[in-house]
Order: sequence, then structure tokens, then C-alpha cells
Amino acid sequence: MAPEEVCKLLKDQFGEAIEDTVLQGSHPYARVAADRWPEVALFLRDDPRLKFNLLRCISSLDLLADEKFACIYDLCHVPTDRPAELKTKTYVFAVRVLTERSDAKIPTVCHVWPAADWHEREAYDLMGITFTGHPNLTRILCADGWVGHPLRKDYEFPLEFEGIPATTEFELTNPRH
Repeated sequence: MAPEEVCKLLKDQFGEAIEDTVLQGSHPYARVAADRWPEVALFLRDDPRLKFNLLRCISSLDLLADEKFACIYDLCHVPTDRPAELKTKTYVFAVRVLTERSDAKIPTVCHVWPAADWHEREAYDLMGITFTGHPNLTRILCADGWVGHPLRKDYEFPLEFEGIPATTEFELTNPRH
């Protein structure tokens, strides 16, 4: 299904909850209001015209100039009936959900796509986005005692962690750029 068709279905079903659509470029998407995201996600998965049955990944962006974070959910429809048709009937779409940096919260979609569990934990750990309703929102890559979220644009690299001196890939001990 073409991205234009997906966006039209979403706008018809959810109206103002679809805040924007971007169809040009190689990564078309619809921007969905955070508070309506779980409802839209269920529609994307369950509607027989769409059947986005696979969450490929969640990418998080730090939109520092706008004081926002964004999560991009890359979705796929993969036919489950005949493997020979996988190439011709697989289609993709993306959804972007924005949240304020000062109170970064997006409702979880773990109940919609189980793969969201670890992807949301990664965005929480590295960017600091809280996924409300997540069953186990704990760090997944950084140590439990780690301070901050290393993928934020304003993140200050620690000069040591638990007594271990820090360096960068260039062996700089004072990695301020």
C-alpha cells in the first residue's frame, strides 16, 4: 500500500490526531499526537487494509532547537500466508511521535508490537524518553548507575565512571568538543 493511501486512512479515522504527513523523500511518515499513539498503533496493526504486523525499529531523535524529542516507528506489513509473495506484497511506513524535552513521555506500544519492549528501553536509556505503561522500563545498555542519557545533544561526557577514567576513541581525557 502506498504511503499516500496509509495517510488518507489515518486522517479519515483519526482526524486531528494526525498532526502532519510527509510523503516526499525516501522515508514517508505520518506524525501522530502522542496521547493518541496507542490507539493509532492498534489501528495500523489490526485494520485489514493495513496489517502492519512488524515493528522493524524505533529510532529516537533529539530536536534540541525545538526543545523536543521524536520517536520514529518503522513499520512493515509482511504477508504471512505465502512466502513466495513476500517481495511483492511487503510494504513499509513510518510514524513519528513528538514529545517535549522537559517532560519526555510517550505511551508504550509494547502491547501492540512485542518488539517495542527493547526498542523503547533503548530510547529510554540513551535519550531519556519515558514510555508510560511500559512493563519494565529499565536501562538496557548503560550501567544502572550511569548518570544521564548519552545520545542527547546536550549530554556532558563524564570524565570518569565508578573510579574508571574515561577517554574517547582518540584517547582524549577531556572530551569537550
